[in-house]
Order: sequence, then C-alpha cells, then structure tokens
Amino acid sequence: MKIWNLRVTKKRAAAAVVAAGALLCALILFLGRGSVPEEPCLLESNQDRVEYLETWGWEVEEEPLETLQFLLGEALTEPYLSYNVLQRSQGFDLEECAGKPISRYTYAVTNYPGGREGVQVNLYVCEGQPVAGDVFCAGAEGFRNPLAYPGEPKKP
Repeated sequence: MKIWNLRVTKKRAAAAVVAAGALLCALILFLGRGSVPEEPCLLESNQDRVEYLETWGWEVEEEPLETLQFLLGEALTEPYLSYNVLQRSQGFDLEECAGKPISRYTYAVTNYPGGREGVQVNLYVCEGQPVAGDVFCAGAEGFRNPLAYPGEPKKP
C-alpha cells in the first residue's frame, strides 16, 4: 500500500485555480462555437419553403393549399398570444414580427405517422424568414402540434 503525501502551498493552490479557470473558459468557448447562429434561412420561393419543411421531417404536396397575407398588430393580442406560447417552445417568437406583414403558407402533409389523412402544416414567413409554424388536423379529433416530426428530433 502506497501513501501519497501532497504538500499544497498557497502559490500552488492559486496556480491550480488559475489553470482550472483557463480550462473552463476554453471549454466554454469551444462548446459555445456550435451555438453561434448560422446564416439566416431565407424562404424566397415555394421550393425553399418545401425544402425547409423537409428539414423538420415533413413531406408535403408541392403546392400550398392556401396562401394568406396579413399584417400582425403592433402588440400581440389573442389568439396570437396563445399561439406564440407554442412558437416559443420551438424557438420562434412572433413578437419579433409585431407590426410587420406575414405570409402563411398551408401545405397538405403526405407522411403523417399512421397514415392519418387531412393533416396540414402552416408555415409563417416574415421578411423571407420562417417565424412560426404548426402541424394541425381539423375536426372532432383534431390537433395543433409543433413543427417537429413526431418521434424524430429533426430541427434545422
């Protein structure tokens, strides 16, 4: 059995604290590099929007079922306040678009799990940027869910 005897002086302790701090800073900088935002995602064409929805895991009909343009108010009111709770949970925030024109594109989903029919996806675009979205199905057993494909973490 060996016994190690370590003599720690104030000088060594201070050096160890400085070295640990430098290592921690380097680790934070290294890991933080992955979270730097990439180039903004511009959705200038229908093909761009379809490809964007594919990055979330959705296959949709090539052409939108509906296109709607509206002006979002200077301050969010209902139903946009409630809807924005869903949007914030997936990294969007409609408050950033307050007072600006928004386009909503609605597509028919062709790959919803279980083969359920009638499922659609809304994609909201402001100044060429995706700003909100949801997957929904109308009717008695309808739903409104985030954009993420169920069961697979596919997020751009």
